[in-house]
This record gives sequence, C-alpha cells and structure tokens, in this order.
Amino acid sequence: MKMDMYSIISDNPVLAIFRNVPLEHTVDYAETVVRGGISFFEIALNSRDGIEQIRLLRKHFGDSCMIGAGTAITVDSAKAALDAGAQFLLTPGTPLNVLEFCAAGGIMLLPGVLTPSDVAVSLQYGFRTMKLFPAKSVPRGYVKALKGPYDDTNYIAIGGVSPANIGEFFEEGYAGVGMAGGLMPEEIVRNERWEAGAEYIRKLLADSRLPSREVRCHENN
Repeated sequence: MKMDMYSIISDNPVLAIFRNVPLEHTVDYAETVVRGGISFFEIALNSRDGIEQIRLLRKHFGDSCMIGAGTAITVDSAKAALDAGAQFLLTPGTPLNVLEFCAAGGIMLLPGVLTPSDVAVSLQYGFRTMKLFPAKSVPRGYVKALKGPYDDTNYIAIGGVSPANIGEFFEEGYAGVGMAGGLMPEEIVRNERWEAGAEYIRKLLADSRLPSREVRCHENN
C-alpha cells in the first residue's frame, strides 16, 4: 500500500473531523457532510464512540469513502482502529512506535508535526505528507519556511481552522485543512437540520475558493 497521502489530500482538501459527534447522529452527520461536498473523514479515537463510529461508517459507505482514525497515539489504538476498518491514521505528534508500525505495514498515516525535528522524524519513516498541529499557533510563512529545507514535504493544517480563516491556510501553502467544531454549527446537529447543514457546508466551500477536488464518496440510500 502506498503510504503517502498527498494525492488523496489533493483530491479532498478538506478533512471532516468527528469529535464527540453523538453516536445516534453518526450516519446522518456523515451523509450531510457528503451532500455538502466533503468526502474525507477523521474519527477521533479519544471520542467516546470512536471505534464504533468507524465501523458504522465503513459499513455504510463501504470502500467508496475515506474513513480515518485520529489520535492514534499508541500501537494498540492504531490496531484497534484498523481492525474496525480505518483506512488511514493520524497522530497528534510523532510517536516512534506508531510511525514504525505504520511504515512496516505500509499503512497510510498523517503524522502530527510542529517543528523541523518532527518533520525530519516523519521523513525518516517515509512519510512526506504530514499534519501540522496546532496550525493556528504558528506564524504566517511557517509552512513556506519548513518547505525551504524540506521541499518535498506537504502539510494539512489541523487545529484552529474555522470558516473565517480557512482560505488563509491555502494561501499559506497547505495542501489541505481539517475542521472539527467549525465544520457545522452545533445547533444544526442538535436539531437534526441536515439539509441546512449540507447547505452550510456547500456555502463554506464555495466562499473559501478551495482547490479543485474530486469527490470520492457518495451517499448510500
């Protein structure tokens, strides 16, 4: 399996992050995100029902949708996510045992980086596309500076991305962004206003003038 995720992010520049989405809303929430135009998902493993949500979404979408597991900070949690059907993993940092496990198994991984040393470690294990976290905390120009010595790397911005600033991250040179709380207003989820949620996401993407992308996920009726 090809470990690097740049081509996937190029086609799907916005990652929808599930963090504490109620279990009973899992499929409706995901369908809403897909109707809005996003087809790339991360389920946070430190959410209460993370593993079960991975199972639900893989069963619902099959192989037509990319479902990943975030906060994979141990090999055991990585294995549990993969057993549940996760197609890729994300880490908030660079735990060497997880990087080694993924590299040895050819598992797609977005390792979390913040410093040049983190980037060097990720490259050592063969991962050239990384999750820069927390992205909002770094100054403007930071990614361009990283890509000076590490010109064959790419980054997805996670941490602090919102409807108000999403376009700035692409201007800064990020290949993609991940959004959790800012993806859909809580009121829409709480009141199950799913069509309003899809329209909210459509407008978000249109207003952000994102790079062209190929939607890889479709709704199952």
